Amino acid sequence: MFIDTHCHLDAEEFGGTQADIVLAALDAGVHRIVVPSVARGNFATVRELCERFPSCSPAYGIHPMYTDDALPDDLTALRDLLQQHRPVAIGEIGLDFFIDHFDRARQEHFFIEQLKLAQEFDLPVLLHIRRAQDVILKHLRQHKVVGGIAHAFNGSRQQADEFIKLGFKLGFGGAMTYSRATKLRELAATLPLESIVLETDAPDIPPDFLERGQPNRPEYIARIAQTLADLRGMRIEEIARITTGNVSSALPDLPVTH
Repeated sequence: MFIDTHCHLDAEEFGGTQADIVLAALDAGVHRIVVPSVARGNFATVRELCERFPSCSPAYGIHPMYTDDALPDDLTALRDLLQQHRPVAIGEIGLDFFIDHFDRARQEHFFIEQLKLAQEFDLPVLLHIRRAQDVILKHLRQHKVVGGIAHAFNGSRQQADEFIKLGFKLGFGGAMTYSRATKLRELAATLPLESIVLETDAPDIPPDFLERGQPNRPEYIARIAQTLADLRGMRIEEIARITTGNVSSALPDLPVTH
């Protein structure tokens, strides 16, 4: 079996087809999907989808690209939600320094406050990181959490080793399927396999085998896993077994059905 550790099932691109998407994923051997939120405005939608589809599990958090519009009361609402409905992680949270016009200080404030919530509730975190690896690592050292997943990892080997030391698994998905992604593929081939989990970030980061404009979907995890198997010279069954175990380590509250 496979686990998609990062899928935005509530995305507009999916319209009202979530039932078909979840069924197709199950048919492809993807028995668990982690659905992160991005803002207070979709906390309820994520929760409802995960209640509707038993193979889906929620994570609640405020994404760095949504912090410009976030209010201090949104953190209070998140804390209240965590008290009422324990998710498998806090996420998607982190820092995004790729786009210049976002307020970095504001991003860091919301990131730190959500790390504090992760400490309070003893929850792992799902990290969004773009051009902010070292700053994220700095905050993780100052506000130690139980671990989690560095989503869509694209840092250096040295940075990867630092995340692993802090108890994190590294998410690999569609970007790994492109032959031109040489540095990422080298990481996928050489990092300890025990540090890797699989993800789609659906509907985003479509893999190489999709036609341009097609949304990513959790059912493609098996084909993404085959890329990892090829890079490491392993059988896909072993990749499935080991990465599923890695997810159980990273997200202990995630129900896993074998």
